[in-house]
Amino acid sequence: MTAPETMTETEEPDTELAASEVPSDAPMLTGSGAILRSLELLGVTDVFGLPGGAIMPFYDEMMQTGKVRHILVRHEQGAGHAAEGYAAASGRLGVAIATSGPGATNLVTAIADAYMDSVPILCITGQVFSTSMGTDAFQEVDISGVTMPITKHSFLVTDPADIPRVMKAAAHIATSGRPGPVLVDVTKDAQQKSAPFVWPEELDLPGYHPVTKANQKQVQLAAKMIAEAERPLLYVGGGVVRSGAHQELDVFANRVGAPVVTTLMARGAFPDSNPLNLGMPGMHGTVPAVLSFQESDLLVAIGSRFDDRVTGKVADFAPHAKVIHIDIDPAEIGKIRHAEVPIVGDAKEVLLDLLPAFEEAAAAHPPDYSAWWERLNTLREQFPLGFDEPDDGLLSPQWVIQKIGEMGGPEAVYAAGVGQHQMWSAQFIKYERPGSWLNSGGAGTMGYAIPAAMGAKVAEPDRLVWAIDGDGCFQMTNQELATCTINNIPIKVAIINNSSRGMVRQWQALFYDGRYSHTDLNTGADTQMIPDFVKLADSYGALSIRVRTKKEVEPAIRLAMETNDRPVVIDFIVSRDSMVWPMVPQGVGNSNVQYARDMAPEWDEE
Repeated sequence: MTAPETMTETEEPDTELAASEVPSDAPMLTGSGAILRSLELLGVTDVFGLPGGAIMPFYDEMMQTGKVRHILVRHEQGAGHAAEGYAAASGRLGVAIATSGPGATNLVTAIADAYMDSVPILCITGQVFSTSMGTDAFQEVDISGVTMPITKHSFLVTDPADIPRVMKAAAHIATSGRPGPVLVDVTKDAQQKSAPFVWPEELDLPGYHPVTKANQKQVQLAAKMIAEAERPLLYVGGGVVRSGAHQELDVFANRVGAPVVTTLMARGAFPDSNPLNLGMPGMHGTVPAVLSFQESDLLVAIGSRFDDRVTGKVADFAPHAKVIHIDIDPAEIGKIRHAEVPIVGDAKEVLLDLLPAFEEAAAAHPPDYSAWWERLNTLREQFPLGFDEPDDGLLSPQWVIQKIGEMGGPEAVYAAGVGQHQMWSAQFIKYERPGSWLNSGGAGTMGYAIPAAMGAKVAEPDRLVWAIDGDGCFQMTNQELATCTINNIPIKVAIINNSSRGMVRQWQALFYDGRYSHTDLNTGADTQMIPDFVKLADSYGALSIRVRTKKEVEPAIRLAMETNDRPVVIDFIVSRDSMVWPMVPQGVGNSNVQYARDMAPEWDEE
């Protein structure tokens, strides 16, 4: 996924200052002081981190003079996901800090996650003394090298004079163009030494020139194709959320009158309440959304990358459709599917240009999508999104999640882990605004929910924030509940506890003849709960509740929403036999979407 806008190893920003360029009144700051002052000038108010030997000078500086709020996490992965949640919920830069060696490598999963989902985060790591680099010194890891494939850019700083420009460049790269993670690795001696602090007015970043304004000829051609199409489809991806283009999309879609699908990463980019919205496409998308691709004659892809979970078998994907592909990252256009009209540009800017162009094209050729809508509405009637009640007497996980969404409302933030509960959260909660749905889409990182919810709550303290987690995911990062309790971050955690690795178990049931190899977790059984989530949450200082029956669900959710002096954990004991439907099995085309298990043919996993 390396994009042309990503700086290469040899394209470091020009950070050296000639003596004549240093103002006489420039303050002398240590490298640590320069990092802190840079964060302040960048408008950063909150950071998540964990100290260690190689980053200790910065922590000492922060304690003495810092205006930035530091939240001490229990694991560096938690810092990275918290920075992601902070950025995704607010649109602001998220910041994570770690020491060298294992501290830095513990950030790698979150960095990869942010890279896949285009989340703007800045990771600052300490490094061993520059004189010790390359000697296999204690806790030495070439973290800038390790993260090169999963960052927009990695900086290694050995001179404190370079820090202001590097920090400004890092923040700019992370937040501009296609957003993503940037790493700044600073040696311990660079943190300790002093240099004049000179904040650059301008940046010199050779090779980094993201295109935001689209070619107008391409825009005109796209508008003409939309007006002349009979079965157009607006295929909306997470790029619309990252660019803040939701209002422009709303105006454009309502004027065009074409159906809209919002990918897993784009939930909330276009309101679910709008009748134009067919829902989420993909492996577990709604039937109308999935089949709309297969029957469309024109796909207008906006900030979407033709992910394999959306396309299914690429050769069978949207066989009758021409493609207009709008994306700020030119590397995405044509990567998976040829685009008849490629448009490189920021989604917000392109939509602003596309609207008047469509008005002009529609005046010359008034579009008629009535037959298309008749077909789609028939699909809606035939295949509504729903679920069956479990026959084992346990709670329906879909109903629990739906109730959380109904009671929480559209202004809340919902962060999900990865697995069945993630898909149910995407399906059964109604999203009306961007930033209300946080999840790990590209990397599929278990353990994302709790630290991401924590970061979102720090960024948006007045919003209700839910972490909807599975019993497997919860056991990966639940230690951040201690962080929440100590720092007064009252998130709400719903554990959808089916006592198993639910999504893996579903695949084992469908593709492996029910051979449930190592997917039982023993977290919800009556005779054995290892661990007992209620006792565990209580030990972290959270209000802890266990819910087994339908009549207990609403009171528990209400109590959680009313409790704001500490985090809340609700252990919902749900059926392990519930499955995520609809489903497009891996390796087949979207035309093979199955509405329920009794419709499933003999599948071969590819």
